[in-house]
Amino acid sequence: MTLDETVRATSVPGYVRTLSQQEELPLLRDHLLRLDAGSRHDRFNGFLDDSFIERYAARCADDGTVIVAYIVDGVVRGAAELHPPEGDSLPEVAFSVEASARRQNVGTVLFSRLIAEARWKGYKSLRITTGAENHAMRALARKFGANLQFRHGESTGTIDLTKTPEDELADLASAPFKAGRALLSFNSTCWKLISSMYGNRAA
Repeated sequence: MTLDETVRATSVPGYVRTLSQQEELPLLRDHLLRLDAGSRHDRFNGFLDDSFIERYAARCADDGTVIVAYIVDGVVRGAAELHPPEGDSLPEVAFSVEASARRQNVGTVLFSRLIAEARWKGYKSLRITTGAENHAMRALARKFGANLQFRHGESTGTIDLTKTPEDELADLASAPFKAGRALLSFNSTCWKLISSMYGNRAA
């Protein structure tokens, strides 16, 4: 089971919802196949072959991956994936947004919804891995508290889901004033996004 609310993305024409894994597999697959070469490289760390992406999408449908999609006119233009933990590993997240949907706050809305899904499942932390040149993804991950480290051509980090708003405010008290003010503004926006999700639960 996943959260079932439908969320309208802020200031953009589409909406965000969780896909049902088997029935809507083609929506994710077709989205990933539409990514341009640079986006594919960033998303899959160099793997560009169509057959690889088709196998990847099929595996997501079978292994319990939660897929949160940004949809415009019935077509997935962005996706956030929450992969279940394997053994002792952390659950892992991944994102992709088509060029036509960038610079529209889509990544932030997808990230907020995915964190809500992860908390609903009881996860305490998430792992994120992105290519060293994927600056947009690295910046987005840092916005949500990821501490990224560069290793072997990748940036890898974790996101702590146990922090409360009170914890975040305590962090601000020890930060420089300018940085603290910027972080407070971001956290306020983030919490408003999450609140709007739960205020727009589908019937």
